[in-house]
Amino acid sequence: MIYRKIIITIVPAMILSGSCMVSCSGRDNGQAEEQITIGSDDDTTIIGDSTWSSVEGNLTMKQVSTFPNKVILTGLDDHRLVSIYKSRPESETPGSKKQSWYSGDSDEGEDENIRHFMPGIDILFGYNLLNIAHYDLKSEKNNFMFSHPVLVKTLYYPSFYQDSIDKEPINRNFFLVSVYDEDTNNDSLINKMDLRRFYQFDAGCSVRTQLIPPDYSAIRSQYDAGNDIMYVFAGHDENKNGTHEKPEPVRIFWFSLKTPGVAKLLY
Repeated sequence: MIYRKIIITIVPAMILSGSCMVSCSGRDNGQAEEQITIGSDDDTTIIGDSTWSSVEGNLTMKQVSTFPNKVILTGLDDHRLVSIYKSRPESETPGSKKQSWYSGDSDEGEDENIRHFMPGIDILFGYNLLNIAHYDLKSEKNNFMFSHPVLVKTLYYPSFYQDSIDKEPINRNFFLVSVYDEDTNNDSLINKMDLRRFYQFDAGCSVRTQLIPPDYSAIRSQYDAGNDIMYVFAGHDENKNGTHEKPEPVRIFWFSLKTPGVAKLLY
């Protein structure tokens, strides 16, 4: 495959995407948003027109009603991923329009109809995506990326099909995840009002590296084809209240996709 732009029409949907990865409409624009209730006396969470069971913060994945949606074929032959979604009411069917699969760039917050492919990397945007399971075909063992239910906004994984940069084969051996994984603002909910973390996982999903500082919230990313690096735009939680607010500054970090690691401050 070669570097390309893919035009995709996406039915507007709510995230956690990306990581979610389909855009998540929040309270600030008057639309319902996806969320997980943490330790609330109310045992329901309203998402759009549907009522969903809440998830307490001290529960494990086994204590939450979920379903595996699809086996994700990665470019690492022995490594497969499984997307784990929150169980839907019987009136809704797994794999509905709220779950979108496609390759593209994660310029979340920009034009949802345009995605720029990153060589060697495919992307999954998530809605009600509570976790990612990893399975090693050689050892026949599996594990979760996260030990508890989270809201995955964006999953980046090695492309199943061989890709190239300037006709040179490119192979990735890591995963990137944009996720709301903590009730950072202490309002008993995990949703887009919390800080969105950005992590790198090794091939076995056993080693996790936090790429941007914990007091920043990932907003969007941009790919630099000339240098094969990713820029991450992130809002600083300057007043330490666990959420990023518009008056607070936005910074830009970067890291190499050849040898990813803790991102460096660019601006």
